[in-house]
Amino acid sequence: MRRAKPEKREIVPDIRYNNLIVQTMIHHMLTRGKKSTAMRVMYDAMDIIRERTGGKDPVETFDTAMKNVSPVMEVRPRRVGGATYQVPMEVPPQRRTTLAIRWILASATARSGKSYAEKLADELLDAAKSEGAAIRKREETHKMAEANRAFSHYRM
Repeated sequence: MRRAKPEKREIVPDIRYNNLIVQTMIHHMLTRGKKSTAMRVMYDAMDIIRERTGGKDPVETFDTAMKNVSPVMEVRPRRVGGATYQVPMEVPPQRRTTLAIRWILASATARSGKSYAEKLADELLDAAKSEGAAIRKREETHKMAEANRAFSHYRM
């Protein structure tokens, strides 16, 4: 076990929308350190969202999608006397956004055809309407937590 928790790095809001969560999404999209490519893909996806919603602010749609995908409860393994129980626990805010971003990007990658910007825009629009693969993942996580509610007294 480590001695001290590493300090959190300061994240600067993104250039176009001045939004921290958009910048976090860009950081999660990075592959091989190509930040300019990740930024271009993200901003292209936001432009597609603006186009498809009829000029509505894409950051609002993005925030709605993030709120819809963010899980409230999840199960964590806990060892008690040789047995491992899946204990339902509330998800801290930082982990909520991280999981939501991870699930949205994974389900956008899993979509077929088209450019990545279009796939990401489609997934964000679906998530804003409470449908799509990322929402299914959240529902699955909530179902697991609900099914293991009997072990909630083993909370850490």
